[in-house]
Amino acid sequence: MSSLDPAVTALLKDPTTLIPAVVQDSITNEVLMLAYMNTESLAQTLSTGKATYWSRSRNELWVKGATSGHFQKVISVALDCDGDALLLRVEQIGVACHTGNKTCFHSQITLGE
Repeated sequence: MSSLDPAVTALLKDPTTLIPAVVQDSITNEVLMLAYMNTESLAQTLSTGKATYWSRSRNELWVKGATSGHFQKVISVALDCDGDALLLRVEQIGVACHTGNKTCFHSQITLGE
């Protein structure tokens, strides 16, 4: 179990809540997915360089790719100005979406006129 550096914890708006993490391809800039992190998964991500999230459905830590082989090598992590959202830039190995799509954002919605 990794523990988050107190200096990083101090930047978070509320370290006791789940933090939305937008995941972006570091080469194409395409948004791949949205996941959630807690301080433990953020600490593990920062120490290993492997994207690790909190699974709300399984209620446990989840290393992206541990079962699918579709890992995310973390290139950078940024915190937004309010301290309540993260941006992970990753090197995606395989697809990002559990449906087999490159990105989770593959269902387009048409805008009205």
